[in-house]
Amino acid sequence: MIDLNKALAKDRWIGRLASHLDGFEALLDGQGYAKTTVQQKIKLLAGFSAWVERQNVPLSLLGEEDADRFLTELGLRPRRGDAWTIRQLLRYLRDTGGVPVLLPEVDTSAKGKLIDAFGEFLRKERGLSASTLTNYLPIVRGFLDEQFGGNDPDFDRLRVGDVHRFIVRRAQAGSPGRAKLVVTALRSFLRFLQQRGLLATDLAVAVPGIAGWRLAHLPKALPAEQVERLLASCDRRTPAGRRDYAVLMLLARLGLRGGEVSALTLDDLDWDCGEIVVHGKGQRLARLPLPADVGAALVDYLRQDRPACSTRRVFIRIKAPRRSFVSPSTICCIVHRALKRAGLTPAFQGAHLLRHSLATDLLRRSASLVEIGQLLRHSQPNTRQIYAKVDIAALRAIALPWPGVSS
Repeated sequence: MIDLNKALAKDRWIGRLASHLDGFEALLDGQGYAKTTVQQKIKLLAGFSAWVERQNVPLSLLGEEDADRFLTELGLRPRRGDAWTIRQLLRYLRDTGGVPVLLPEVDTSAKGKLIDAFGEFLRKERGLSASTLTNYLPIVRGFLDEQFGGNDPDFDRLRVGDVHRFIVRRAQAGSPGRAKLVVTALRSFLRFLQQRGLLATDLAVAVPGIAGWRLAHLPKALPAEQVERLLASCDRRTPAGRRDYAVLMLLARLGLRGGEVSALTLDDLDWDCGEIVVHGKGQRLARLPLPADVGAALVDYLRQDRPACSTRRVFIRIKAPRRSFVSPSTICCIVHRALKRAGLTPAFQGAHLLRHSLATDLLRRSASLVEIGQLLRHSQPNTRQIYAKVDIAALRAIALPWPGVSS
């Protein structure tokens, strides 16, 4: 059995990882971990180093499965986070060259090359984001797998019925939103094939739409007084409260999307001009005026709470490791927690709730749809048409009487 207490002493560090533990300890210190936490992690990793030596595992083959074996053989009940600690070390070793980076296996088949080419087309020519590619490419691969199996694609054999059957199967297995994504991805892929001369017939025009009318419902929004209640729920005496308040102010006052808040960098804040640069959809950049109250919330967070770290992102995790948010879903979590604190239970609780709330409030204060579209940076005019349904009083004034009913 491994004695982790003995392994903690630096003069007793042994094994193939021993020479890397000092550097990793410095990294943990720089990421804001408490000293006791750093000691616990190094104690575990010193034992892991000794185990790697005893098992004669070459560093070139060291991976996550070895961490699982080590924790199983440790003879103690692993603490929460032990597996994560070893993964942290492995990532550090790959970043510093201590172990080789394991590259994903490249699909060199005709199908794999075609999917790669489609991904490059979406990224370079269409300007789509990496997250969009992550949604589109698995759908395309599934379509090719169903149609051609392990064989090279032969698009001369592809018929309209094949496309319809694939969409129907996927539509039955998921939500309407997911079905719409399948339709959009497949239609884009079929147009790509025709553009490249791989498909003689324009099958994209035969791709059916999915019923789900985007203007069928009122936009999900909070009244202005509930938005203020949401903002007031942040305890601005604490670091987490000041950070979350700044995030919510960007959502509520400027109508930013969750991904736009997550991607915000220190370089995007132009304090001299009082403006903010927003990285929007389709890699579009927009400059918006920075309201005084939003700027004050950002200043409070940046001066008091944002730690010094390597990333230029504005918003950083409160707890170690000190780094930017892993995904925009963190912004949705901040909104969800604030709604819970404020005692609000709307049907929709994502970051877009505050974007819709801002647009709805502006319309009720007599802002035009054009002005709302400019603030929210809508690329298509019909995107803002849904907000025309919010002003019920104005709609009553222009509504025609029901047939057979006297006015």
